Amino acid sequence: MDLQGILKRLEHCPCGREHTVDTKVVEIGRGVAARTGAILSDAGFGKRLLVVADDNTARVARAVFDSLAASGFELKKLIHSNLLYARAEGVAEVLALCGDVDGILSVGTGSLNDICRVAAQKTGLRFAIFATAPSMDGFAADLAPIIENNFKTSWKGVQPDVILADTAILAKAPTELKAAGFGDMVAKYLGIFDWRVANLLLGEHYCAAIADLTMESVRRMLSLADKVTGEDEEAAGSIMESLVLSGLAMKLAASSRPASGAEHAVSHYWECHKLSRGLWPEFHGKKVGVATVLMNRIYKNVAKRVEKITPKPVVIDRERVYAAFTPAQIPDVEKINAFAFPDKVDPALLAEKWPEIRAIALDFLPDDAELLDLMHRAGAVTEPADVHVDAALLEQGLRYHPYMKSRLLLTHLFPMMGLDIMDFVN
Repeated sequence: MDLQGILKRLEHCPCGREHTVDTKVVEIGRGVAARTGAILSDAGFGKRLLVVADDNTARVARAVFDSLAASGFELKKLIHSNLLYARAEGVAEVLALCGDVDGILSVGTGSLNDICRVAAQKTGLRFAIFATAPSMDGFAADLAPIIENNFKTSWKGVQPDVILADTAILAKAPTELKAAGFGDMVAKYLGIFDWRVANLLLGEHYCAAIADLTMESVRRMLSLADKVTGEDEEAAGSIMESLVLSGLAMKLAASSRPASGAEHAVSHYWECHKLSRGLWPEFHGKKVGVATVLMNRIYKNVAKRVEKITPKPVVIDRERVYAAFTPAQIPDVEKINAFAFPDKVDPALLAEKWPEIRAIALDFLPDDAELLDLMHRAGAVTEPADVHVDAALLEQGLRYHPYMKSRLLLTHLFPMMGLDIMDFVN
């Protein structure tokens, strides 16, 4: 991946901000696993390395460990049986092992990467990722979704100095994980839409160049929909590059805006609801894909059916919102303070900008049938039942997801607009 070319393209950006990344090396190709030790040595990593993996990722990446040993690295290992969640306790476990190492290497994806990037941020250690599946878009991110008190929030982390992936390993990753990566990428439509809405209504900084860069990676991913479920190495490598580029966009924007909007908040609500009840919440990208289909349909339906609005100030019933969360989650809901958004947005401005918001939704968001076709071709699920979300949890997630997001979503304003989200599901 041409990191310098990406930065060159964003020099003197019309948005007025300087865009930077901390990642120095991205290598995706056949045989990368066997060259990991040499690549990290060339990148200046010290020889005392903490390697964090689980039984599954360590098994498929045996060549990585052999390569590190051959290059003279002294390895301290933290191998989980099967790390499904990125929890605060997992961060603490990594931190406890950081006292006598020079760097951290995460071998895996999602949860493994996230606990390591937070630990690297807290300790100042060098950080690298060896990816074992193209399953999500957070490889190059500098934020980490961490669960604490069964509530998921973004924690400060670091971008990895080095991102590595071997296409032979990526291609043989479970189909469910590859389809999850596809689901995580289609969410960018909603992320950028909500970002543009926030720019129009609150003046939140918006960078069209970063949005364009993100959508280029999305379009590249969509063009490979028919190859996601196979074991095509070229396709797996291209998908991985698209996912990395999406994560870079978050760092370039200094925000998760290019990557997530209302659909991620819906997914997070479902996840936190299940975690608080001891239930497996499904893979991140799998849930996000389903939530994207739902929210894309809702936003398109609102844009088609609601031609004019007369927004009015509203007072959110906090007790009703709190009843949708567990007592342990309520302090985090209060900390996010999404209740303030109806007060921050001028009803007159919302009415004035509504035609433009409608036009963006109609022109930019994909048609429902088109999105469903792409998801099915990629082997991605599309229905709430596919991620074990029943009718009651579906409604709760749609009604109360805005109170998990500290950045403006259009759904924060539905009460002001006199809209019931459930009227637009179909």
